[in-house]
Amino acid sequence: MAPYVDDKTEIIKRRYNRTARFYDWMDRMINPRMRKEALSYANGKVLEVGVGTGKNLEFYPEGCQVTGIDFSPGMLAKAHQKLHLAKVPVDLIEMDVQNMSFEDETFDTVVATCVFCSVPDPVKGLQEVRRVCKPQGRVILLEHVRSENVILGALMDILNPMSLYMVGSNINRRTVENVQKAQIKPVEIQDNLGKILKLIIASPE
Repeated sequence: MAPYVDDKTEIIKRRYNRTARFYDWMDRMINPRMRKEALSYANGKVLEVGVGTGKNLEFYPEGCQVTGIDFSPGMLAKAHQKLHLAKVPVDLIEMDVQNMSFEDETFDTVVATCVFCSVPDPVKGLQEVRRVCKPQGRVILLEHVRSENVILGALMDILNPMSLYMVGSNINRRTVENVQKAQIKPVEIQDNLGKILKLIIASPE
């Protein structure tokens, strides 16, 4: 498969490389309880896309075998420092979710936490997630999304260019719609933080 590289991907990669040193401080929207709950649904051979600085690694339940990918070398360097916290085997690889080299139907579970706000082409990334997940597998997404409140949603639209420029993250993504566009079927959606943070449990079939 030919590499999928465009200007937006490279720009956002550089921004995450730049912010990797202090990203853990920024990434406080998801508390440990939420991470643990989301990852309790994981089993078997697991792919975590956008593994970032590795804040999920300590929460994977026994029995999982985790492959974590990220397109930012800076973020992966931080994730390597947290490997000792994991209770399960973990392999970290530099890779872009928009163009993964894994074979079709490789993983039992695919996980992402606050990732598809920063993927330049989120539908393409989600289509790749669907491709590499086994038909009877599970997709677990814990993602912040555009508010359903008319005023707050409009404010998020206004502030989005600033967020994108500073950290490479879109704060107004309609991730549930993007999941459906990628032909991934939500089975359960749990709302948190006034419906801005959603736990989406989905099926690739």
